[in-house]
Amino acid sequence: MIADLDKLRQEYAEQLLDIQHVDPNPLQQLANWLADALSAGLPEPNAMTLATVSPEGKPSARVVLLKGLDHGLDFYTNYLSRKGQEIEANPYGAVVFLWLELQRQVRVEGRIEKLPTAVSEQYFATRPLGSQIGALASPQSQLVNNREELENTFSQLMNTYGQGTPVPKPPHWGGFKLIPHTFEFWQGRRSRLHDRLQFSLHDN
Repeated sequence: MIADLDKLRQEYAEQLLDIQHVDPNPLQQLANWLADALSAGLPEPNAMTLATVSPEGKPSARVVLLKGLDHGLDFYTNYLSRKGQEIEANPYGAVVFLWLELQRQVRVEGRIEKLPTAVSEQYFATRPLGSQIGALASPQSQLVNNREELENTFSQLMNTYGQGTPVPKPPHWGGFKLIPHTFEFWQGRRSRLHDRLQFSLHDN
C-alpha cells in the first residue's frame, strides 16, 4: 500500500479560463490548447484517454493518440481490438486530454464513426515501417502464446516488406472519428474553485 495518498495536494494557480477569451468554436479552442501544449514541449500532447462501453454496459478506457482535428477527433486502431468491437456495438465514446503542466483538461463526448478506407490507407502509408509491420503482426486484444511468437511474426513480415515493398494496410486496421456533441474545458484554479466551460451541440 502507498501511504498518505489522501494527503497529496497540488494548488492550481497558473492561469484562468474566461469565456471572453475562448474561441466560440470548441474544436478551434481545443486546437489552441493543443498548440499551447506543443509549444510548452509537453510529452505526447496529443495523447487522450478514450472511454467506450461494451454491449453489457461495462466501460473501458485506454490512451490513444489524436491524429486529426477536422470536424471531429481522429484516431487509428485495430478494428478487432476491444475498443474497436465496443465502438462497433455502441458507437458513442468520450475522450479526456490532461496537460498537468498547464493545469488543463478537456473532456469531449460524441458519436464515433469509421473514417473512409481511403483516408485510413493514406495515413497508414505515412507511418514508420515498424509501425506498419506491427499493425500486421499484432493481434491486438487477443491472446498470444508468448512474446517470441509475436516477434517471430514481426521478423518474418519485416523480411517480406523491409526491402522497399509497400506494406498494405490490414483490413482490420483503420481510423475512427469522434464527432463531438459536448466539450468541457477545465482550468485549475486556487482552492479547487476551478474554471469550467461547457459547449453543447443543439439541433440548430
